[in-house]
Amino acid sequence: MELNSRKKRLGDILIDARVINDTQLSQALAVQKEKGQKLGETLIDLGFTTEVEIANALHRQLGLDFVVLSERRIDPDIINLVSEDILRKNSIMPFEFKHGYPNVLRVAMSNPLDYLAIDDIAIVTNFQIEPAVSTSQDIAAAIDKYYGNIEALKVAQRYTQERDSLIKVDQQEQEAASDEVDNAPIVVLVRSIIEQGIRQRASDIHIEPLQDDLRVRYRIDGVLNKGRRYSLTLMSAIIARIKIISGMDISEKRRPQDGRITLTVGRDDYDIRSSVIPTLYGEKIVLRIAAKDGFTRNKKELGFTDEELVRFDKMITQPYGLILITGPTGSGKSTTLYTMVNALNKEGVNLITIEDPVEAQIDGVNQVQVNEKIDLTFAAALRSILRQDPDIIMIGEIRDEETAGIAVKASITGHLVASTLHTNSAAGTITRMIDMGVEAYLLSEALVGVIAQRLVRRLCPDCRQKREATETEKHVLGYPSSKHLQVYEPVGCVKCNDTGYSGRIGVYEILQASTRIREAIRKKWPTEAVAEIAESEGMKPLKMRAIELVFEGVTSVDELVRISIDEDYH
Repeated sequence: MELNSRKKRLGDILIDARVINDTQLSQALAVQKEKGQKLGETLIDLGFTTEVEIANALHRQLGLDFVVLSERRIDPDIINLVSEDILRKNSIMPFEFKHGYPNVLRVAMSNPLDYLAIDDIAIVTNFQIEPAVSTSQDIAAAIDKYYGNIEALKVAQRYTQERDSLIKVDQQEQEAASDEVDNAPIVVLVRSIIEQGIRQRASDIHIEPLQDDLRVRYRIDGVLNKGRRYSLTLMSAIIARIKIISGMDISEKRRPQDGRITLTVGRDDYDIRSSVIPTLYGEKIVLRIAAKDGFTRNKKELGFTDEELVRFDKMITQPYGLILITGPTGSGKSTTLYTMVNALNKEGVNLITIEDPVEAQIDGVNQVQVNEKIDLTFAAALRSILRQDPDIIMIGEIRDEETAGIAVKASITGHLVASTLHTNSAAGTITRMIDMGVEAYLLSEALVGVIAQRLVRRLCPDCRQKREATETEKHVLGYPSSKHLQVYEPVGCVKCNDTGYSGRIGVYEILQASTRIREAIRKKWPTEAVAEIAESEGMKPLKMRAIELVFEGVTSVDELVRISIDEDYH
């Protein structure tokens, strides 16, 4: 780095780049002094700028490269040069040896003006340092990727060594020491497991005891990865730690328990639902991760086509009636429901939700959490809510005949009611509601529409590969076997963590209640007949939409098969 750039300060650079103004800098400096944090973090916390804007300003003003670490493979020789502690402390990540300069190490930094950090890593590695710019989030994810396993295993070994040394002291001393010593590495290990899951975009973390060891797996884009293994001796301490931070009974080991953890990683808040259940080899833990702002998406981000978006808007702008969102567990129903609530959450509307549990807090919405211990069931809460002058009611899930009946009656008497149900198709939902005891004539009056949905993984755009479709694939896609057809398949690269997929997209089937549909409901026509009418009126079946995504190269045939419910797909 040039000497003249060493004289520059972050605040001056951001003003020169017109990212912030003098007033904002003065305010941030005052807050920074009070809180004792870094200036960049303060500016972001105050909402004056973002990580990416700061990184771009440093890139332009200092003439440094902007590096996206998630797109690079880092040489193991570089990883072995320095420990995780130094990298995390300084928010830096070495990523390559400079080509043609064997004694120069290139390092990504969230603040390349941190000269102490540059000096630190130069001393530790014995290399000259050439800084580049990256975001702290990208750096943290890279540290997790390349050091996470190493550090977690070190912590696990440290815990085992300390545990073994404590066996030599008497019982009373052991109990006193365990509070002080044992918990420290376990606290680090549990937090590390959760943080790595969050940075890898996991929806769930499975911590499971097996016969010979302990396995930790992450569910990413709907699929569980192979996971990593630890010594089984860690299990009891991990369970105890998770029970403590989840608010569970630490002494209860024979019954299933549920809890909740709130955690901040980076600058984002996460709500983690924890579940413990006894298994053959001990208690298994599943942690379900939800970003507090993860459900508050714009409806355009869900994956609706333009035509589907028109249908969706028409349904949610009805003054009253029943809207049902259906699909199996993990198909994105809650996200669609919350998106609907956010779109309807306006001044002059009394919007009340009944949930089990409340998955995300929404400003301006009255949210009720079901509590069966005190008989506050969905049905009981719904009856009470009807006396609260609601305009719109969101029910997390219709689970029984009583809730279904009250929801239908509420929607007929001037309320817009939205809920979810576990069924395979939009038309099948109507049959399910009637099977649950709802009178067909009431359902025909109440129903506004049904959205059936699934989630499919998106092919990584950087490594997907075209090839000729097989005969079986053409059959699945409903394509003539005599014609040529090319489809994309997953390959795997550094950007998608060698999975071949990156993110997910919703696949929808939207049934709108027309005059003909209402008549079919009243006459209790079979599911196939209702589906036929809906398709003739413009409903695109789930299968057809998924096939379109395969033809567009968005997803693969394997993903189509994975979400299919028709027997002839398999």
